[in-house]
Amino acid sequence: MSHAARSAPTRQRIIAAVLHIIGEGGVAAVTNRRIAKEAGVSLGSVTYHFETQHDLLRESLLHFVREETRRFTELADQCQSEGIDIGGAASLAGQVADGTSFDSAHIAPFELYVEAGRDERLREAAAEAFTAYDRLAAQILTGLGVPDAERLAATTVALVMGLQLRRLATGSSADDLVDALLLLARGAAAADTSR
Repeated sequence: MSHAARSAPTRQRIIAAVLHIIGEGGVAAVTNRRIAKEAGVSLGSVTYHFETQHDLLRESLLHFVREETRRFTELADQCQSEGIDIGGAASLAGQVADGTSFDSAHIAPFELYVEAGRDERLREAAAEAFTAYDRLAAQILTGLGVPDAERLAATTVALVMGLQLRRLATGSSADDLVDALLLLARGAAAADTSR
């Protein structure tokens, strides 16, 4: 563990360790002993900060989503301030996707979303995550002048998530993501002009 990671607050170190463990071995690999070892904290610290494994998984998922939302919000603000067009935004999304390595921290949310399908106690956190993604997608689509952005937000998020999952499973490039986003945005713009 790096010096910066060791100096992070204990709770954040535990969450980072959980995401790393889930990304490497799935939710079943998460044990308090493994978390403590990975985070460089005492076993008691894990149970002090998180009473149950459910609490730990929920907070780990929400932490990841908050960080991703912050990062993508900065990109959305950049797109709006620079007056980027639909093609440029799709290209930027492709660059971001290509630049996103599927390391353990980026694989973990997919594992947690699947786990939410099995454990209804995680569904609220998963719903909160998707609400944040939908809100961000609507903001970006609105900034690009895409009509009916609120209605298209969930579809856009589903498209991006599905293509990212495909990239994860196949090792393919982000080219499909760019093409799909352009198709969706241009189709929405065309539908608006035909009304």
